[in-house]
Formats: sequence, C-alpha cells, structure tokens
Amino acid sequence: MGIQFVDKADLWKSALLLNLKLRDRFRIAVDDHRGRAAVFSPDGYFSSTIHRWVTRFRNFRRESLPSPPAFYRRRVSKDLTAEEESALFRMLQAVAVPLIGNACHVFMNGFNRVQVYGLEKLHDALLNRPKNKPLVTVSNHVASVDDPFVIASLLPPKLLLDARNLRWTLCATDRCFKNPVTSAFFRSVKVLPVSRGEGIYQQGMDIAISKLNSGGWVHIFPEGSRSRDGGKTMGSAKRGIGRLILDADTLPMVVPFVHTGMQDIMPVGASVPRIGQTVTVIIGDPIHFNDILSTEGAKHVSRKHLYDAVSSRIGQRLYDLKVQVDRVSLEQQSMMSHDAKTSSDRAAEIFHRVDWDSFGMGAQFLEESSASSSKQIAQTDGGIVRSPKRRVSSEGGISLKIKKFMDSTEMMGFAARGLFMNEYKSRGESANVGQIRPLKVWREYLEVNLMNRGLQQQ
Repeated sequence: MGIQFVDKADLWKSALLLNLKLRDRFRIAVDDHRGRAAVFSPDGYFSSTIHRWVTRFRNFRRESLPSPPAFYRRRVSKDLTAEEESALFRMLQAVAVPLIGNACHVFMNGFNRVQVYGLEKLHDALLNRPKNKPLVTVSNHVASVDDPFVIASLLPPKLLLDARNLRWTLCATDRCFKNPVTSAFFRSVKVLPVSRGEGIYQQGMDIAISKLNSGGWVHIFPEGSRSRDGGKTMGSAKRGIGRLILDADTLPMVVPFVHTGMQDIMPVGASVPRIGQTVTVIIGDPIHFNDILSTEGAKHVSRKHLYDAVSSRIGQRLYDLKVQVDRVSLEQQSMMSHDAKTSSDRAAEIFHRVDWDSFGMGAQFLEESSASSSKQIAQTDGGIVRSPKRRVSSEGGISLKIKKFMDSTEMMGFAARGLFMNEYKSRGESANVGQIRPLKVWREYLEVNLMNRGLQQQ
C-alpha cells in the first residue's frame, strides 16, 4: 500500500478556506478549542494573537529566569570617552581650561579674599599620589560658580596651565547642555553631561568612571544640586557618589573640602559675580573605605547598601567640615568688627594719649573732661553711673581749642609727641624731652608760635 504525501501548504489553505466559509455561513468566529481566536481574519485576529503570545512569553521569561539585581557593579572600559578624547576637544581644552582657570584664579585672589586651611592636603593629592591613582574631590554646593571659581582659587597658576591633569566634573543637561553652543563650550572645559532622573547607571556616570580608570581627577558635588538657602544647610549625599567610587577599577583617593562665602560673591538669582568678599575654605583629610570594601563580597550585603555606606560617610565628613568652616567664619567676622573703628574713635584715642601738660593745655582738657563727667553723672539712670566716654568733636571742645594755636598738620605732628612720651614712660625710661631731638625742635617751634600769637593779641 503506497503512502500518499500531502502538501502542508495545500492543507493549510484548505483549513483556512473552511474556516472562512463557516464564519460567513453562521456569522461566528471559529474556535480552535484552546480559547484563542482565529489566527487569520480580516478583523485583526492575527495581530491580537501575536500580541497575546508575546505577552505570555515575557511573563514566562520574567517568572522562570533569574532577573538581574537593581544595583550591581557595571564594568566601564577606558575607551568609552571617544568623543571627549578626540583631537578637536583636546585642542579646545588646551586653550579654554588654562585661560578660564587663570582668570578665575585672578578674580578670586585679586578682587576677593580667599582663606584656605589645609591646602597642602589637596596639593599633595594632586602632585604626589601614585601613578594611575584616581582622585575624587567632593565639596558642598553653594553657588552656581563654585566650579570653577573655588577650584581655581585653590590651585597655583602653573598647575592651571596643564589642562590634561585638571579636573573633570558633572553638570545637568538641562543647565549646561541646552543647545549645541553651550554643549561645545562645557565639553571644552571638561564638563560631562548627566540627566536628572535617569539614575546612577547612565552614560554620564560611566564616562566619569572611565576617567577615573585612566587615573584622572573628577570633582563632584554629592548633594546633587546647590543649596537653596545660601549655604546655611547642606543636603544629604546622593547614591551616585558611592557608585563613582566603588565601581572604579582602582579605589580612588577621596579628598573633601567645604567652603563658605560664595553665597556673597554669587547670590541666588544674581547674574554677575561680586567683588570685595571673603571666602573661607577648609580641606579635610582623605576619606578611607577599606572597612566597607572588606564586606563587598559578602552575600548578605547588597550593592545598594555599599553605595549608601560610601555616600553616608562622605556626607558625614562634609557635615563635620561644614561645622568647622562656619565657626571659623564667625570668628573672622567678630575680629573684623572689633578692629573696624571709625576715624573719630582713632583720633580720640591718639589725643587722649598726648601729654597735654607739656603744652600748657592740661587745665583746659581737665575742665572739659570734668564738665563731661558732670553731665554724665546728672543723667544717671536707676543709680547706675555711666562712665564718661570722651570723644573728639570737630564742632568744639578740645579740638577747637587746639585749632586756635595750630593747623591740622601741626596738630597731628605734636600729637605724635604724646605717643612717644607715653611709650617711654611705660618702659620706665626717662621722659626728658630734650633727649628726643625732633620733639625738642617741635616744642621750640610751638613756644615761638604761642609767643608770637600772644604778642599779636596784645
């Protein structure tokens, strides 16, 4: 008995024609006894069936296959930054970075005042760290120009000329990379783009890690954005700094520093930086993470917890430095306010130290002082006597009496005699005027002037 072979294509066509005839005859869709609609139909059954099968396959794969964790270590190669390492961008960086860096250095140290504590720690990390050892600097974010103004003020001009060894930093795409012009500019000054809301595994973070894998220097603001209250408070460190440090091939050297005063140079909403301000910077010791790395291979410790541990330690160190820099800033302001005296106060202090008896004017001075004391005593409040405060007034008093005898230049010259005399008396030395030749000449000149004035009045 011979075997008859049936063409599968013909059988499929016959079944399809039969289904179409049954549907047209009874006005129903033919069921394939498995709860699915017909595969081919002019009403879209084919597309809905394919979509249903794709959904089932995805659900099966999600439930059966092990899914990757939410946080993991992503290896980044050194060849990721082909665009930033192109010849064109290297030429732009060689020109733009030294030019802008030195301009910011002159602005901060020439038109403003920068006080730095622990500068040798940063210079040691920049110049003396092992070869191919990456460097990460972290700081608080107060103003929009913290980088490059603060960074440039901390570096010597000769180091700012070497564009290849200067820092890379990160900036949000909605601020620095809005159009091709700003994108080209910020790329030429070694700024990498990051997108808000895309997480820690985005391309900008991978490029920053590749820079660290090449032994470069990356500066980052762990807060993620600048302070909204003028630097009074600091936000928590984000998880991205943890990934930046732990996912590098070699553990970077992490140097923290905190500054205050940039809120006065570039306040929120200002478009032009101000001059004549004081910025205080404190650079801390390098941060170590050996104890955290020792638990990296443990099964009970997730990658998320490692990232959080690193970012938490950095945030705590920055907070400690923030407390120190605020205390130093308050002490400096107190000293400046204490030393800031008006010209009248300083002149009064000079006049009170003059030996007026040697000029024959002590009686007038005592008379005015006693009158002032009597006036203060008469104005006592509740039995508490206020100590008289003697001032030199340009309207009258002792200064007016002195002006009757000499002009202002002579008055200041003779006042210096009292300073010399009081200084000699405090040292227990002889107070003889004749021993000081300039003072002797001044006294003779005064006596002649007084005698001539007296003869003219008579």
